[in-house]
Amino acid sequence: MSAPPRLFDRSLHRARLDRAALDFAAADFLKARAAGDMVERIEIILRDFPVCVDLGSRSGIFSQILSASDARPRVGTVIETDLSGTMLAGRDSLRLQVDEEALPFGVASLDLVVSSLALHWVNDLPGTLIQIRRALRPDGLFMAAIFGGQTLTELRQCLIEAESELSGGAGLRIAPFADAYDVAGLLQRAGFALPVADVDRVTVRYDHPLKLIQDLRRMGETNALADRQGKPLTRAVLARAMGLYQDRFSDPDGKVRATFDILTMTGWAPHPDQQQPLKPGSAKMRLADALGAIEQSAGEKPGEEPS
Repeated sequence: MSAPPRLFDRSLHRARLDRAALDFAAADFLKARAAGDMVERIEIILRDFPVCVDLGSRSGIFSQILSASDARPRVGTVIETDLSGTMLAGRDSLRLQVDEEALPFGVASLDLVVSSLALHWVNDLPGTLIQIRRALRPDGLFMAAIFGGQTLTELRQCLIEAESELSGGAGLRIAPFADAYDVAGLLQRAGFALPVADVDRVTVRYDHPLKLIQDLRRMGETNALADRQGKPLTRAVLARAMGLYQDRFSDPDGKVRATFDILTMTGWAPHPDQQQPLKPGSAKMRLADALGAIEQSAGEKPGEEPS
């Protein structure tokens, strides 16, 4: 079997995270939003999770939000992991530097795995999902949020146009993102039961598009594509892209918009006692009867008497 394509330079991504660690809290609002949403979802699941792993914990915002949640008594040991050891430094929590592409956890050793805004940098996401599913005990829960969909669509458009205009061609500066349909399919392929994916579209407004780029650096979310263009972005191209951004994506007050789609995926490790979908033909009531409608065969026109 051939190896999956290498989309990202993981060493470069780790270096980006190391650099971002000192100032990460200044731009952690999207991670806090994603982590808070996951904690709210865990709150309504009335069961215990003795061992939890937070993949890509960064500054530990998931644990911070969980500690103030009604769900905290039901979640036991939380192991915080990150690709960047610098991100994990300075905290008293149980921490482990982990590459999400090579998880060190034993088979059926975990009850809950969460990850907020980290797994979109994995080269082999299906492989990582399979590793997570194997590490979960039967009926264990996996929940993760990744950037997807139309994330950074405004910046992408402006960079491509500016570079094409000034350089005669555009390099790939922003990674492609999955959509909710793709993610649900990946969960199913990895063997998860009851897979669900949904999208939270967030519009962030900035005084200037350079402020957006500053936040991306603070998040450790700048370009780490393995096949990125060899030459760096020139000042002329960047200035032209920023001008296009202000012209096309400004609100009446002069602030510019940036789109972030947060895709949240949920799946369970299979267990015999889980709810199962009904087999075709096993329904006890016809849909037409439930809706109070008259059932027609295919090709039969409304009002036409069957011959």
